[in-house]
Amino acid sequence: MTRAAGVLRKLAWWAADYAYAAIWQLRSFANRTDPATFQTGVGTPIVVIPGIWESWKFMQPLITSLHDRGHPVHVVQLLRHNGRPVVDAAGHVDDYLEQHALDDVLLVAHSKGGLIGKYVMVNGRSAPRLRGMVAVAAPFNGSFYARFMVLPSLRIFSPRNMVIRALTQDLRANSRIVSVFGQFDPHIPGGSRLDGAKNVRLDTGGHFRVLAHPRVIAEIAQMAERP
Repeated sequence: MTRAAGVLRKLAWWAADYAYAAIWQLRSFANRTDPATFQTGVGTPIVVIPGIWESWKFMQPLITSLHDRGHPVHVVQLLRHNGRPVVDAAGHVDDYLEQHALDDVLLVAHSKGGLIGKYVMVNGRSAPRLRGMVAVAAPFNGSFYARFMVLPSLRIFSPRNMVIRALTQDLRANSRIVSVFGQFDPHIPGGSRLDGAKNVRLDTGGHFRVLAHPRVIAEIAQMAERP
């Protein structure tokens, strides 16, 4: 493939990515689904952690698919649109796991949600309750672009951020994490590869649209449905 063709392909992925994000953000505003309806099932319990400025409704197609497979799926409504610092958000997830007495839980996270999930896995009181995590397009090593952001909620993704540096250096939970990411991510130029984890590189690009890739469900099912 020529360089020009490669650039055009990335632009096409980028356009499709933002179209997907725009559609599901708009749908979430009109969505009145009660998340409690997804908590039934006899499979491995799943707790979903969305990315920054995303409510759980942004991940509803994935939630519905997992619930249809027999898994009780939980959302932490106190995260709202997930604009709080990673440590604060992790505290909400930690509390939810304890308050609902969930055990052998699989975390399913998008973007910033991967940082929150890993923080709970290595620092949370409820860490022993967790089976593992499947993280999609997570900035485990931060993002180069964060240093140019004005909003503090985005600057936390700098590779120099203390929380990100601490999580990067702590490898204890990595073997129980599956990191799924595209060939090209417009928000995380360095990619989402995580040392010691199972790294799954998809045959497409994007940061949001990759949530709908069938390989994501396959990886979640493999982790959630094993004995």
